Amino acid sequence: MPEREESRLGTAPLGKLVLSLALPSVLAQLVNLLYNIVDRVYVGHIADTGALALTGLGLCTPLILIVAAFAYFAGSGGAPRAAMELGRGDREKAGRYLAQSFLLMLVSAAVLTPLLLWLRAPLLRFFGASDDTIGFADRYIRIYLCGTVFVQLALGLNTFITAQGQAKTAMLSVVIGAAANIILDPILIFLFDMGVEGAALATVLTRVIEMLIVAFYTFRVQKVVDVRPRDFFTFDRALARDYARYGLPVGLTDMQWSFIGLLKAAIIGRLTTYFIAANAITSAMMNLGTMFTFALAGGACVMVGKAVGRGDYDTAREYSRTIQVMFALIGVCMAAVVYLLRAPFTRLYGSAQDAQVFSLATQMIAIGAVTLIGTSYHASCFVGINRGAGDSRFVAAVDMICGWLVVLPAMLIAVHFNWPLPVVFLMTRIDQCFKWLIAFLRLRGDKWIKNVTRA
Repeated sequence: MPEREESRLGTAPLGKLVLSLALPSVLAQLVNLLYNIVDRVYVGHIADTGALALTGLGLCTPLILIVAAFAYFAGSGGAPRAAMELGRGDREKAGRYLAQSFLLMLVSAAVLTPLLLWLRAPLLRFFGASDDTIGFADRYIRIYLCGTVFVQLALGLNTFITAQGQAKTAMLSVVIGAAANIILDPILIFLFDMGVEGAALATVLTRVIEMLIVAFYTFRVQKVVDVRPRDFFTFDRALARDYARYGLPVGLTDMQWSFIGLLKAAIIGRLTTYFIAANAITSAMMNLGTMFTFALAGGACVMVGKAVGRGDYDTAREYSRTIQVMFALIGVCMAAVVYLLRAPFTRLYGSAQDAQVFSLATQMIAIGAVTLIGTSYHASCFVGINRGAGDSRFVAAVDMICGWLVVLPAMLIAVHFNWPLPVVFLMTRIDQCFKWLIAFLRLRGDKWIKNVTRA
């Protein structure tokens, strides 16, 4: 049996290790939120057309999410397998998974760029663009989509190296990119009088900077994954088969939730304006509430994957037990924080001056706070433990069944029968109320441990 890590002896070292892997990811996500807010603040101050330009920018969000979904699909597909190979000590094999993920990023960018440019107008109309706003949306998204390859490489490589325990570099690239975005936005929007096109160009240039930083680190600096030039030109049938069998379900799971999010947005867009406003506030609060959870789950995935990869299953089981307890407690704490902050957070938004919006948003955040307990627990299991242990196909099956056969039908039923709006919101998160039980039962035995490395 290989020598076990220090965290085998107690829960505190494991907690510190997971936190050390997760905190950079949390900071990176906070910075991302910051410069998304800055984008909207600058665009909202464009003379005479600020409100319409801001609405047009918001309408581009679904198309931006599609690009991001494919980036995460490419980056996260091979990441757990690479972590498992690193646990076994095979840096070259991990490097070949990196090469496959990199090539997948390039292919997805080559397909998405012309396809979305061609379909952008009908897609913008589908997500609610009007004659007044579609011009602004089109001018923004046209430039953004021309930079798809940089977005894919920046987000995809960041996802991959973060899963190998190198989250500090990913955080650094995002922080530098955010600083560049904050500087470029006013220059391009106002000084060069480019308006929303300036905002789009600033975003693309930001992703170029992030991509250059993370690519330089990945291919020239880091020594964790041993990637060689020939890995990009060598086809390994066994590796490709393993990638398709165990890696792609991870990427597909991440991607399909993005598409479900788009369909949910389309359904919500047909409801009352004050529900749409309340849902926007609630979504922002839920993103803050789950940010820490998913970053920690990513750290847990690295720890469990390396333990399983080196054949140390006893340690993997101990990690599993400790992580489950840790995340259940985190879920309770985050739920309490979100619930207590529901009114102050809602008041930050100008739309909350409407009494209906304020009342509905606080009710929806309260419902979301309760579901956060389940989200925190099942995220630690599915995104952290199960993925890290090679159980990605089970996770993909559960997520797809819950998304397409539970959440979307429940939303449609609630809307069709005019259920109360807080209940409609509950249907958007109804899977969070029971997925924790599926995760708990799956981890009772050993079926979740699947060492899929090859000698």
